[in-house]
Amino acid sequence: MHKDLRQKGAEAKYSLLLLCETLTMKSQQHSNHHGIQVMRMQQVTTASMLVAATIWLVHFWPTSPGLAIWGALACLFGYSSVLAFEFIALAFVNRSDPAPPASRQALLRAWWAETCTAGIVFCWRQPFKANAVPDQLKGDHLQGQRGVVFIHGLICNRGFWMPWLKQLRHKGTKQPSHAFTAISLEPVFADIDGYVDQIEKAVQRVTKASGLAPILVCHSMGGLAARAWLNRQTEARRVHHVVTIGTPHHGTWLARFAHGSSSRQMRQGSDWLRKLDQSTATSEAELFTCWYSNCDNIVFPTSTAMLAGANNRFVSGAAHLQMAFLPVVMTETMVMIMQNPKADEMQAEMP
Repeated sequence: MHKDLRQKGAEAKYSLLLLCETLTMKSQQHSNHHGIQVMRMQQVTTASMLVAATIWLVHFWPTSPGLAIWGALACLFGYSSVLAFEFIALAFVNRSDPAPPASRQALLRAWWAETCTAGIVFCWRQPFKANAVPDQLKGDHLQGQRGVVFIHGLICNRGFWMPWLKQLRHKGTKQPSHAFTAISLEPVFADIDGYVDQIEKAVQRVTKASGLAPILVCHSMGGLAARAWLNRQTEARRVHHVVTIGTPHHGTWLARFAHGSSSRQMRQGSDWLRKLDQSTATSEAELFTCWYSNCDNIVFPTSTAMLAGANNRFVSGAAHLQMAFLPVVMTETMVMIMQNPKADEMQAEMP
């Protein structure tokens, strides 16, 4: 009997690995292998979790079904305990922050929402569907409509933006189509300044496709990469607006425990951040809309996600990944993208 169970466990392992490989091949049919480094890392992690959960379930089910179920769930959702420690740290660190504090109930709801969102992002969208929605850069119908460059955060790829890309991809029937590209910042953990050239090329592509300066939509570290790119510009109005979501503009307490190059740059009070702040003019800050939350489990204290001179938008009770997909964040950003460029020009000319 135990021999049959071991055989079933082995069969399950190989079936899961084959499924992962099949999904990867389907994803790459639509791709130029963007974000392959993160894709491979998270494919291995996801497959390992599934294999471990399956073997545990098959091994313990005959003798202890309850233990089998709980052990399998622990294999699949063990990352949720790491998230819990982040929220506990957030609650303590935020006690001295001027931003409105979050209640225990709000933190608990945010923890559960982040557990669900992290599973979708890191175990499905990024490892298997990163290139399911290709960039939209060809066609005369894109000219004269505001384009978008999407820039993700640390340990992510373009698959992070899948709901946004789908929404923009479906435009064109009753609403005009918009050029967009979602880049994958690689190598992972590299110096943030090293991503400037990738952003420059993406801005050039979208500007060529639309004929207009694009909007940059950034999550987490992506907002710092956008600022690093912006600070190197000598021409005026290369970008129409920058939206940052949970970006550690003044660093984050959590970065003290990470040792990658980009993580060290995101530590509070780092030399890199001080130089970035010194080179960011007030007029440039006015180009930014910064979304931040008192339940952001990665970027805290809360006020570190604000930028002086920007349009800082507070959302209560949203976790770090969850914030990027909140209806209010997506809807208001989409309104900005859909805004008629001529209306923008008229508003700018008003005294």
